[in-house]
Formats: sequence, structure tokens, C-alpha cells
Amino acid sequence: MSTRNRLPGIVTEVVKDEVMAKVTLRVGDNHIVALITRESCEELGLEPGKEATALVKATSVMLLTEDGAA
Repeated sequence: MSTRNRLPGIVTEVVKDEVMAKVTLRVGDNHIVALITRESCEELGLEPGKEATALVKATSVMLLTEDGAA
């Protein structure tokens, strides 16, 4: 991945609807909220307590898991 801004953290909340998922990630004392597709959330296995990394590029946030899936 070409994204240089990588913020590792812990997923604290996942809220899914039919199409989208809101994922909250605790990064140190901060929280980042990402809106991603429900399908991506399920493929990444995102759930509270899972480690993930927020990849920040411009106004977009992507998530990366330890196994490299993004």
C-alpha cells in the first residue's frame, strides 16, 4: 500500500446496517471513525477488540488488519 499515514489501534465499536458499517478505532487516546461497506467489514473480520490499522490518505480512511487484508 502506498499510504504512509498508518495509525494502529483497537476496534472499539462496529455498527452495521444493510449496506454500510461504522467502525470506531481507538488510537492511543484518540478515536477514529471509518465508514466502510458492510461486506468489507465482514471480510476483514472487524469486531470490538480486534487490532487494525487506519490508513489515512487525504480524506479517505482505509483499514488494514495484521494479516495484510485491506
